Amino acid sequence: MALNRTIRYGMVGGGPGAFIGAVHRSAAALDGEMDLVAGAFSAAPEKSQRQGDNLHLDPDRVYDTYEEMADAEAERPDGIDVVSIVTPNFLHHDVARTFIDRGFHVICDKPMTTTLEDAEDLCRRVDEQGVVFCLTHNYAGYPLVKQARALVEQGRLGDLRKIVVEYPQGWLNRRLEAEGNKQASWRTDPDKAGAGALGDIGTHAEHLARYVTGLSLERMCADVGTVVEGRPVDDDASILARYEGGVCAASFTSRRSRPGRKTTYACASTGRRPASTGARRTRIG
Repeated sequence: MALNRTIRYGMVGGGPGAFIGAVHRSAAALDGEMDLVAGAFSAAPEKSQRQGDNLHLDPDRVYDTYEEMADAEAERPDGIDVVSIVTPNFLHHDVARTFIDRGFHVICDKPMTTTLEDAEDLCRRVDEQGVVFCLTHNYAGYPLVKQARALVEQGRLGDLRKIVVEYPQGWLNRRLEAEGNKQASWRTDPDKAGAGALGDIGTHAEHLARYVTGLSLERMCADVGTVVEGRPVDDDASILARYEGGVCAASFTSRRSRPGRKTTYACASTGRRPASTGARRTRIG
């Protein structure tokens, strides 16, 4: 059913000092079709209120907890249509469940949950409530990535033979978690992150390969390890894989890159064009 107004959304997480919340708010504002009207931005009520002030929200719609937000917004005639979840990973399941059970649509940053059991639970709840659950992999929104997907769909690369995808980072090449860095602390805590580099940024690499090529992963072998001494989660992974149709792939994900290296993200697909004796390589990143 089409709306004759903008979509009203609320946000859980994304408070002062957070990373991904601002990215989601910027993306939601690009086409002018969504308005942020409510939020529970932090587990600390004063931080949540401060962020609400920064975003010029009605103080009555800036909540101390996400449970309070779900209850209050469900009772309002002008309540939110959808909630955006941008919390650390371990909270995704509980926050999503709370809003799904009250009939709200959900936009959740990846990963969906930290366990398969919790993910399957959300799927059941979504079916029962008849709501929409969107899991975001934000790189798919870039025009360059969409163009690469179009090239494959149009057959411009011919039959795909090999996929190469990588996502190296340098910001966690030392133990920032031991220096009080908030982002590093939860991203390297297995109980809060649910995984290390492979689950955090390696998922982006796999999603890019699948999104651009339209092929599903069938089997793989991996060398996953920890390079930074004392870190309880993996920070480096190399993968060999096979996709549908026997297309081979290589993937590299690491947080041990050289100091100061910014995130880079690349996917290359090599295919043999039917009417050519040569091969063509397309690179993103």
